[in-house]
Amino acid sequence: MIFLNFLVGLVVNFIGYIPLGNINLTVVQLTVNRGVKHAMYFIVSFAIVEFFFTYAIMYFADWFADQKNLMLWLDWLLVVILVVMAVITWRNTAKAKQADYSRTDSIKYGIILGFINPMQVPFWMVWGTYLLSHDWIISGKGALAVLSAGSSLGAFLSLFCFARFSNYLNEKFAFSSKVINHTISVVLALIAIVLFIRNIWR
Repeated sequence: MIFLNFLVGLVVNFIGYIPLGNINLTVVQLTVNRGVKHAMYFIVSFAIVEFFFTYAIMYFADWFADQKNLMLWLDWLLVVILVVMAVITWRNTAKAKQADYSRTDSIKYGIILGFINPMQVPFWMVWGTYLLSHDWIISGKGALAVLSAGSSLGAFLSLFCFARFSNYLNEKFAFSSKVINHTISVVLALIAIVLFIRNIWR
């Protein structure tokens, strides 16, 4: 039964990172601007943080469920993060790939976005409650650690697919870094607008 925790965590988080968002679009941008190696540094560090992030959310699930104002603030925080990332991404030029980036830069970026990832709180609040209530997973410190390990691997595999696919497209069609950056910036801005409208009308 405890292995099911791992499998469910893997599948749920793999699917969770498929819809376009700030994390997978960051992977695409890093792949195009800095190369697959730097994208992998980001993905590995992000996935490690994802383990602790998922565990904390599931462990304190009851507390998070009672914090209605916190959920609202997290929604607005996500809008701010998306806007900031859209602006920063837009300012990146085609010269970005030629810059001398260190491995540490990409690792730090993964760690920072791993912790500043407000979408994961409501995501695991909803899925965690559903999975527990339907006996798909079991609770307990050890069981949650196994779930979190699966979640971490699921995030890694999903983002790895984004990195490989974006690298394939970039090599096949030789996209301009400037075009990629501007496209990602527009997508991030559109997501921010949608979330902004949702927060206003909720």
